[in-house]
Amino acid sequence: MQKKKAGLDIIDKILEACYKAFPDAIFIQSLWHQYEERGSLSKKQLQGLFLKAQKVKDLPPNWLATLEATILKMPNRFKSEVVEAAPMFVKDEYAGSLISEILAKYPQHKRVLFLKSKYDNNETLNSTEVKELEKFKKLLLKA
Repeated sequence: MQKKKAGLDIIDKILEACYKAFPDAIFIQSLWHQYEERGSLSKKQLQGLFLKAQKVKDLPPNWLATLEATILKMPNRFKSEVVEAAPMFVKDEYAGSLISEILAKYPQHKRVLFLKSKYDNNETLNSTEVKELEKFKKLLLKA
């Protein structure tokens, strides 16, 4: 339980006036109970209290202005948007197509099988290995 600040407590007075105006309002009762226990209300709760307090006819306008100023002073809390994580590894489709074309005709080619296992394990094929695949395709798959 937090200690209340010494001095004039407008929120407590507004809660009391709203309770007198709407004795059956469960929302006001719960706000008052929470304010007594914690010593403060959230910005959303204060906004709800402000909307209820506007309906009270004999409430001084300076109390409403003070409550509104208190609400405006409080920070806005926003939830950040979920950022979709980019995949850590993007397979080279060109190298995959070269491997599948060569292995379709020569399924036992050891070097291409090695490069395929490297490709399937999400390891990057460097430029010399891709050139090697192009050379195999050119030599083995003559049209």
